[in-house]
Amino acid sequence: QVQLVESGGGLVQPGGSLRLSCVASGSIFSINAMGWYRQAPGRERELVARIFNIGTTTYADSVKGRFTISRDGAKNTVYLQMNSLKPEDTAVYYCRIDTVVTSIKRYPVLWGQGTLVTVSS
Repeated sequence: QVQLVESGGGLVQPGGSLRLSCVASGSIFSINAMGWYRQAPGRERELVARIFNIGTTTYADSVKGRFTISRDGAKNTVYLQMNSLKPEDTAVYYCRIDTVVTSIKRYPVLWGQGTLVTVSS
């Protein structure tokens, strides 16, 4: 069984920074992609950033130049460095991992439980 544990959310003032972490644990052989999505109240969940095992990254236009996604393959961990935060970045941020192969089975998609980021003065 694979578990995702997110951390790093919290309250920050506009212009501030936060770093989110997501660790995937279990008998994992490989993960194709790791990413962050967010869902604000009353809105649909949306992609924030994604990184593939070959290093390719994708960002939502709204976070380009402010957020940076990175990955430690050896630790099955993905990070999201968020700088110059704005009130509109307020949301629950979810970690998602794609095409996870373990010693027992293959998982197409797995989600974390979410971590709240609040940007407010």
